[in-house]
Amino acid sequence: MRIMAAVLAGLLVAASPAARVDDLGWLAGDWVREDGERWTEESWTAPRGGVMLGVSRSGRGEALREFEFIRIAAGEDGAISYIAMPQGGAPVAFALVRHDTASATFENPAHDYPQRIVYARDGDTLTATISAIDGSKPRRWTYRRR
Repeated sequence: MRIMAAVLAGLLVAASPAARVDDLGWLAGDWVREDGERWTEESWTAPRGGVMLGVSRSGRGEALREFEFIRIAAGEDGAISYIAMPQGGAPVAFALVRHDTASATFENPAHDYPQRIVYARDGDTLTATISAIDGSKPRRWTYRRR
């Protein structure tokens, strides 16, 4: 019986369709976090052509402190990655390791920090968390839909 259950579980995993960028469409939109004079904005396009494009910027008052260009796209092998370009620098890729209808986890254990990026949406609230691969050193932003 256990062997049969294991075979069925394996078949279900094998029959599961590969993730597509369209599966992350719930992330699309304009998101904002404000805390006194500090602010962070993140905007994502809807999936189109197998790509989502994003931009993030943070500041205090009228001063920009940091920005990032981001994209979510499939590589030649079909695997989905989150590709970040902090301050417009060299791209750093994080592989999609888990997702469902309202969350996605991307990881790159070889990167210094962060190594894990998690997005989770609950209605008009989006939470972004970065951390080390083991979940330590978390930094979290909670956005509301603009």
